[in-house]
Amino acid sequence: MTDSHPLNNLLREMILAVAMIVFLVLGLWAHTGTMPPLVVVESSSMIHEENGEVGSIDAGDLILVMDTPYDNIVTFAEASAKENNYFGYETHGMAGDVIIYQKNGDAGTPIIHRAILRVEPSQTTSPDRLAGENANNSAHCPNGGTWDSAVRDLDGEMGTCVLTWSVPGTNVTDSETVTIKFDGYSAGYYDCQRFTHANVEPFLVVWNWQPKHSGIVTLGDNNQCSVDQGGLVVNGSSGVHSSSGVAGPVREAWLVGVAGGEIPWLGTVKLMLSGPSSPGTQYVPGSSFLFLALVIGGIIFAPVGLEAIIKKIMQESPEMYQAKLETDYSSEE
Repeated sequence: MTDSHPLNNLLREMILAVAMIVFLVLGLWAHTGTMPPLVVVESSSMIHEENGEVGSIDAGDLILVMDTPYDNIVTFAEASAKENNYFGYETHGMAGDVIIYQKNGDAGTPIIHRAILRVEPSQTTSPDRLAGENANNSAHCPNGGTWDSAVRDLDGEMGTCVLTWSVPGTNVTDSETVTIKFDGYSAGYYDCQRFTHANVEPFLVVWNWQPKHSGIVTLGDNNQCSVDQGGLVVNGSSGVHSSSGVAGPVREAWLVGVAGGEIPWLGTVKLMLSGPSSPGTQYVPGSSFLFLALVIGGIIFAPVGLEAIIKKIMQESPEMYQAKLETDYSSEE
């Protein structure tokens, strides 16, 4: 069996293809710091244009998942506040970072939505350390406050009783409850993309919210102010659900990564091949199928066209002309 045998050639090409894929995945892992380094968007909750738009997040897009420290996430509240250092910071068509997280830390398909605000403990008091892990709030915090197991107390132990809260980028500081109007005056303007009706404002309003723990409130750009954390945060919000209930403010342990660069359309192929548990391609904009077909066609036919162009250039080169003359001269002899 020689090197020119068809089976040898096929095996060589398969090994080369696998090696290229491995190097690509390793390169993406080195760039993003996460594995897997890409996620496929399945829903329309982040779209800005019904027909799709490069630069915002559409169903069928591939999104790089960047390993960004939790404390470095920039919220909409911070990026839209003129006095804030992050004012003007935008990603994927709006102010603030887009994050990927597991709802309540449970298993299942992660959510990819925009970080709207971060609620942080302000004043705290030490809890009753004798209370059991599953004890209620009053048992942990007999002197008042909200039990937050993920925040380190002043005594150095994990878990503290939060008495007041602050929200960076807003005027909420050292407050027992959180009330913010994203009307462009009290905080940056967040358009709910709906008319005023049934006493629901056209801009985002957080009203008299008592957080159950610290974390980041999230919202899909296309969800008309229905935050993931539900009606306790924003009136009329249905929230997103997991096996343990409505998603709470996103804790650091639940964070998968921050949305980086977008590779449009290519994730549509995975959605086409997904099983019954996936929404499939029902949310993919129609234009994405057209552009995907153009990309695939380009990959298939580009080598043929490139070969023809190179061949034409070679035929018209001085070297080929000289070789032809020499060939003709030799034939005459």
